[in-house]
Amino acid sequence: MSRITSMQTRGGSRILSVGAARGDRLVPNDELVGPIDSSDEWIRQRTGIVTRARVSDGSEAVDLAETAAKEAIERAGIDGSQLDAVIVSTISNTVQTPSMASLLTERIGATPAPAFDISAACAGYAYGVAQADALVRSGMAEHVLVVGVEKLSDVVDPTDRSISFLLGDGAGAVVIGPSDEPGISPSVWGSDGSHWETIRMTNTLGSMRDGAAWPTLRQDGPTVFRWAVWEMAKKAREALDAAGIEPGDLAAFIPHQANMRIIDEFAKQLKLPDTVAIARDIETTGNTSAASIPLAMHRLLEEQPELSGGLALQIGFGAGLVYGAQVVVLP
Repeated sequence: MSRITSMQTRGGSRILSVGAARGDRLVPNDELVGPIDSSDEWIRQRTGIVTRARVSDGSEAVDLAETAAKEAIERAGIDGSQLDAVIVSTISNTVQTPSMASLLTERIGATPAPAFDISAACAGYAYGVAQADALVRSGMAEHVLVVGVEKLSDVVDPTDRSISFLLGDGAGAVVIGPSDEPGISPSVWGSDGSHWETIRMTNTLGSMRDGAAWPTLRQDGPTVFRWAVWEMAKKAREALDAAGIEPGDLAAFIPHQANMRIIDEFAKQLKLPDTVAIARDIETTGNTSAASIPLAMHRLLEEQPELSGGLALQIGFGAGLVYGAQVVVLP
């Protein structure tokens, strides 16, 4: 009888590097307030956003992904050909198939690495990290590229008061590789489909064949806020427990950049001490869904490079009411 030999497992994995790309134009609140009958003050008070980065030069999401990926690959000290898998989290692919990951793999010289997309919206990057960690620890891969990328300006209804003024365009990428000691904790992830319509597209592709308008994003803001603050704070604490650490052991907290009020309430719920740096990239980049955590990490490390090597709690949450969280060692 034939026998399947076990793969050699590793002690752990860690994030080796991070890269970023943002939309080329910063859009201030004053440009958006007319169609939603609002004001710069209202947007700042409710969201903390002053500007959001959006693409104005015709670039697609995959172009942002390529820029971020190339920076992460270079910073990791490897070549694209050394990638063993490419994972892209996005809801911004311009076609149903093929995947954005397969096109990105060709652009960065990673062919024939396996490549696939994840559709988990704002939790997608954390999902990708969980999968990359498992691939590296199992021995199936040595280096995995994880990209979160969105061009949400394509799905904005400028008259929608629920979410349109939040959204931006960008990409964040990390290379995950082997480590003698675990650099990524067990992930806490899941979903609650009973609230599937809380953050949704306005139309289906099928309805467009019958003349329906281009689908845009919409949300039930109060429901999302309550869910994020109360339920996701519990998941963040579970992630800390899974890592075996206390809030005071953290160097940084990098939540999905959904809303500054949510971020502030998170910090309060978790009782984070003043020594923990909190990512607040949303102020000038906006909400970039799957891209927001790696973009926020990139900016935090640029502004405070001394955080490198410290522990960070990252958590993503959003459409489909999916969530993912883990503690990582910062690159």
